[in-house]
Amino acid sequence: MLKKETVYLETTIPSYLASQPSKDLVLAGEQLLTHEWWERRRTDFELFVSGYVLDEAQRGDKDAAQRRLDLIGSLKLLEISQASIDLTQTIIASPVFPAKAKVDAAHIALCCVHEVDFLLTWNCRHIANAQILRSLGKVIENSGYILPTICTPIELMEGGVDGR
Repeated sequence: MLKKETVYLETTIPSYLASQPSKDLVLAGEQLLTHEWWERRRTDFELFVSGYVLDEAQRGDKDAAQRRLDLIGSLKLLEISQASIDLTQTIIASPVFPAKAKVDAAHIALCCVHEVDFLLTWNCRHIANAQILRSLGKVIENSGYILPTICTPIELMEGGVDGR
């Protein structure tokens, strides 16, 4: 039997799952796609979060925070190691990644260090950003790691090795 591919859920994923439907059509569509992925595909993967996700998920409205934590509370945690902290610093020090996005860099670093297959996010400003990723891949590779596939739920909706 093949090992399940691994997916790290960045904080936007539980946030979209736990939030009320948006009146913004684009955001509402992203929320709907996230719910659909969660219902149809999440069991096809081994899911992970981190202490960073837990910290971010517990912020804000108490009820919404509890819904987010309930969704991810049973998922496996990636360990925040010295290697991931060092790689986060390398990412932030590079000219391709904004220093103000340190937690976003930490999400990426954790996935690299733990060799996660996919980083799932709706953060297209700093994480799922084609211009940043193009150059960031070189920074990651020069540090001895491989950048995971960074994508949104729609990109993991169908397909896979067995054609699901």
